[in-house]
Amino acid sequence: MKKAATTLILILLLTAGYLGWVLIGSGTGFSEKMQSFEIPEGQTGKASVLEALEQKDIIKNAFVFSLLFSRIGNWNKIKPGRYEVKKGQSMISIARMLKNGSLAQYKLVINKLRTKEDLARLISKNLAPDSLSVMQFLQSNDSLERFGVDTSTVFTLIIPDTYTFYWKTPLSKIFQRLSDAKNAFWKKNERLDKAQNIHLTPEQTYILASIVEEETNYESDKYKIASVYLNRLHKSMALQACPTIKFAMKDFALTRIYEKYLSNPSPYNTYKRKGLPPGPICTPSAKTIDIVLGAPATDYLFFVAKSDFSGYSHFSSNFAEHSQYAKEYQKALDIYMARKKQNEPQH
Repeated sequence: MKKAATTLILILLLTAGYLGWVLIGSGTGFSEKMQSFEIPEGQTGKASVLEALEQKDIIKNAFVFSLLFSRIGNWNKIKPGRYEVKKGQSMISIARMLKNGSLAQYKLVINKLRTKEDLARLISKNLAPDSLSVMQFLQSNDSLERFGVDTSTVFTLIIPDTYTFYWKTPLSKIFQRLSDAKNAFWKKNERLDKAQNIHLTPEQTYILASIVEEETNYESDKYKIASVYLNRLHKSMALQACPTIKFAMKDFALTRIYEKYLSNPSPYNTYKRKGLPPGPICTPSAKTIDIVLGAPATDYLFFVAKSDFSGYSHFSSNFAEHSQYAKEYQKALDIYMARKKQNEPQH
């Protein structure tokens, strides 16, 4: 009897140890660092959930997992959506994740975007909505009206940053989050008052910042360029901003703006039309927006790239001086382009 009892105890200990190892040890069957699986809406029953887990090889032992979850959770109350499991995650951890409805969250990192297509690709790459549905949303004033923007000004909602969303977050909620972040941004650091001081709305400030963003990467020049454009706006002069021509032509690789480009009938042609374009030409950084809001008071009305191709610009308050600098730059550019052509391989 004593020997039988000892054997039974040993069996129970081994069984308990095995179950503990199964439940607490690695419960995953996939080899990647991370694996995701989705539980569709209306398919949260036991059979559907186990099928979703087994299809992606999420769990090693479906039978043990079924027993475990039946003890701690309710199959019919599992939250639909996308979940992420790490390699080596335990069955208990996976079961608790499902019980608590801990859906996977995905980062939407927004830097500089130029077109609606850029934004549509970014969203579809990181979240469930496809590019077509995003474009339809962006091109619908009915969809955008609730956020106080239209198809031209929609980018003014976007303050470049990192945003976190659930996989199947609807587009309306994605843009509501962007809108909330935009409103919070403008309420900080006296930005609304600063915009009023330069006689622009937040949206107009954003549009001007988008032009400044495309003009240079050098912060010191951004302040002066913002000053030039503000002076031109207040004097009712045409902005004559080259980046708006590139945007109008949808050719962002242009290195030289020829006279023939300036007749483009686009409302973004700031050589042909006075005032700001109808919308931003990119998503400017928060820093560039603040640069526009803090632009120094100057008498500059013109600027042109320096002939040393350093990326910096000469700034002038009169056209005669500007014209001289412009000639120097054009001469240097002609020489550079001629040399480049000579060095191109002959076909």
